[in-house]
Amino acid sequence: MRKAARAAGADRKAETTPVNDHAETQTTERSDYGFQADVARLLELMTHSVYSERDIFLRELVSNSADAIEKLRFETVANEGLAAQAGAPLVTIALDKEARTLSVADNGVGMSREDLVAALGTIASSGTRAFLDDLEAKGGADKGGSLIGRFGIGFYSAFMVADRIEVATRRAGASEAFLWTSEGKGSFQIAPLATEDAPAVGTKVTLHLNAESDEFLEPYRIEQILREHSGAIAIPIDLVEEKGKEPRRLTDGVALWTRPKSEISEQDYKDFYQQISGQFDEPALTIHWRAEGRTEYTVLAFAPGSRPYDLFDPQRKSRSKLYVRRVLISREADLLPPWLRFMRIVVDSADLPLNVSREMVQNNPILGAIRKAIGTRVLKELADLAANDAEKFASVWKNFGAVIKEGLHEDPARRDEIFAIARFATSQHQDGGRSLKDYVENLRPNQTAIYYITGDDKKRLASSPQVEGYRAKGIDVLLLDDPVDSFWVTSAVGYDGKPFKSVTQGAADIDAVPAPEGSETPPAEASADVALLTAVLKETLAEHIDDVRVSTRLRESPACLIAADHGFDLQLARMLQESGNKGVFGKPVLEINPSHEAVLALAQKAKADRAGAEDGLWLLLDTARIADGEAPLDAAAFAKRVAALLAKS
Repeated sequence: MRKAARAAGADRKAETTPVNDHAETQTTERSDYGFQADVARLLELMTHSVYSERDIFLRELVSNSADAIEKLRFETVANEGLAAQAGAPLVTIALDKEARTLSVADNGVGMSREDLVAALGTIASSGTRAFLDDLEAKGGADKGGSLIGRFGIGFYSAFMVADRIEVATRRAGASEAFLWTSEGKGSFQIAPLATEDAPAVGTKVTLHLNAESDEFLEPYRIEQILREHSGAIAIPIDLVEEKGKEPRRLTDGVALWTRPKSEISEQDYKDFYQQISGQFDEPALTIHWRAEGRTEYTVLAFAPGSRPYDLFDPQRKSRSKLYVRRVLISREADLLPPWLRFMRIVVDSADLPLNVSREMVQNNPILGAIRKAIGTRVLKELADLAANDAEKFASVWKNFGAVIKEGLHEDPARRDEIFAIARFATSQHQDGGRSLKDYVENLRPNQTAIYYITGDDKKRLASSPQVEGYRAKGIDVLLLDDPVDSFWVTSAVGYDGKPFKSVTQGAADIDAVPAPEGSETPPAEASADVALLTAVLKETLAEHIDDVRVSTRLRESPACLIAADHGFDLQLARMLQESGNKGVFGKPVLEINPSHEAVLALAQKAKADRAGAEDGLWLLLDTARIADGEAPLDAAAFAKRVAALLAKS
């Protein structure tokens, strides 16, 4: 090689032409060079930058073992004797605290000396990838779907936890065995291995753990990692907790979601749900299906029986586990829209391309199609539950309705489907359970809108002054007490051709709706004294209100506040102001009841003694604010006015 290098150097020197005695030479023809690499530095970057969690090394080693066993299975098709030699597929993890070693052994295809050089001596050279390429050349690429490895770097993740790695291996059908060793500093050694020290067939990877990796000598920690990351691999895994101890079976190599539904009991589903959710209740809904076609994947999803503690976490992460060929890729995969984040779901696909670390799925059309299909299927199952088991669905809606309604604002494409399952409390049905279909079927004659009121207390909303006139007309009003309600009602066009309209905004347009016979006394006409009062109120309270007008919606209360005809309703304006957007939403309108005795008395007082009526004017505004769930403008002044009023009584 050195002679060749010198010859190449001589050739390049011959191709240069001197410009002068002091100038550098210039090439007249293009020269090609290979990149140089500091292998030790590259290994360090690989093991400390590609993977974000140190326990990933065990998943990678087990995945390699699973691939080796799958490769042997393919080879046994042509050579049945290999199967008898290897025995039943098995991966064994063994711990030795005294020697500070962790080993991963399999009875797979094993490696020859050439395999060791090619697979473990070249970073990013994947034996599985080469095997698949060979299989494809032979027309059998579709048979390799259960193989996991693709990139040829997973093995090196073990250097995150190990100072030295030994690989003892014997190729299936071969008599000689070899030992590969390396400290991950840029070199490795391969030596023949005595027959008695070598596995009968397959590979044993032994990690000499570094000082920072004591946790991986603890059986409970290894079991935790294996159950989470590799528990679904289709090969049994045994754990030897200490040297000389009998192995203990951790996984049987059969993932629950891969079994036919007819073979799975309700208790099996419940146990698995509790395992992945960390909850101790029973699932309210279990959904298990396999999608086939252009993209194949299996889904097992649960609607919890109670609210998870993190339901309203600001990050709104989905607790979706994504497996690729039964290897856990992500604990929090983005597989559901945020408004379905309460679902606990497992998805297993063999079609997804992975990035080099396998810790995230690339942003690709396959994942997008899976995500869309899962959301649609879950929504359909919720609709079926609502239609077939109203009591159970009522429990689901009670726990998660506030989250599902986020979809009405964020997911317009699915709004109609969400409307079909949405349930509401109304002024006539305060216990809830009313669908929009129920509401529309019971519209009053000449009623042209779906009326609602928003706030944070359903009981207070039902008794709000703004609802009085609607109640008198027999009109039902949606009581929307979740924060998201203030947003979706403004973005939704309507339902079944009927727009949504707030009872706290603009003039009440219910004059054309007839009241139930004998159930209402029409609102009185405003007297001249009341007309004068409106002018006095508007002048006195101008700093805090936009207008004063006689109400057609009030029946029992003396006054109420409403929002202007255009813009935001009272609750949404209040929420936006609390978030820092103060002073940009305008002032409310004060409506007064022209037939209420307090208003009539105040009108007489204002006519006779305007200055003496001022306390009453402010009290009228403050009581309207209190009825709307707000504090008086000036609490101390309000207390003094009330005290003075009590003294006169």
